[in-house]
Amino acid sequence: MTNKQVNLAACQLLTSKDVIASTTKVLQQIETCAEMEIQIAAFPEGCLFGYCCDIDYWEQISPQVFKEAEAKIAKAARRHKMAVIVGSAHHDGENWHNDLAIFDQQGSLKYRYGKTFLAGEKWCTNNRGKLPIVQLADVACCFIICHDVRYPELVKLPAAMGAQICFFCSCEAGLLSEYKLSAYRAMPISRATENGIYLVMANTPANPDDIKAAGSSHGNSKIVHPNGNVIKEAGFFGDEIVSTTIDLSQATGSQAKRTYNEDTILREWFQEGCKFVVQV
Repeated sequence: MTNKQVNLAACQLLTSKDVIASTTKVLQQIETCAEMEIQIAAFPEGCLFGYCCDIDYWEQISPQVFKEAEAKIAKAARRHKMAVIVGSAHHDGENWHNDLAIFDQQGSLKYRYGKTFLAGEKWCTNNRGKLPIVQLADVACCFIICHDVRYPELVKLPAAMGAQICFFCSCEAGLLSEYKLSAYRAMPISRATENGIYLVMANTPANPDDIKAAGSSHGNSKIVHPNGNVIKEAGFFGDEIVSTTIDLSQATGSQAKRTYNEDTILREWFQEGCKFVVQV
């Protein structure tokens, strides 16, 4: 197992449905990450559109707006030699997708991961494609979006096939949904420790000016060690960059790989599931 170290950042950011303004905020945090020598930076779910779920918004907005925004982000990624994962959206000619635009250090769009399990969104359709493992900064990475965290297989399958970091981009319920906060903290920690890989969670913060505001959440963006300990974590409020240097020798994926390799009642079923993973 390599002892390679990688500088990671979870960029906690409050944005709006104004794609141009949101993109400007993303670009500003990319600049800050560059000063910190970050190699991979992740942004929240729906970051470019403030996780707006209004049907009227999606009936009126042009897909070109997102293409132009992503072009600016790709340029910044290329300039700073930084891989960037940002919550975006795209239209496939028939349906909108709530997805992550995943750029490598050359600014190339490596993949779009679409949210697999929707949380009631009516404006988009769910992912029916493969579960990607994307090489970013020479590291095998997998991805989940918000409600996906409740479905462990979406992380365990890629982890068994070699993923060492899971990027979890979210815009979860707000602070007023207090009964959910314990689970929101437990699930990303579980996804790391049950697989033996790192997890980087980029979540939208709460809005201090309007605690009920749509498109806001509860913050707590974090980076979790494969042993389940939280390395660093943001607060509820405020734009913040949570960063650390990780040691990939700690991300063995041992638990996930045992499910694939050991002769148990789960092995055959699990190996079939791993066929849904694609290496990018």
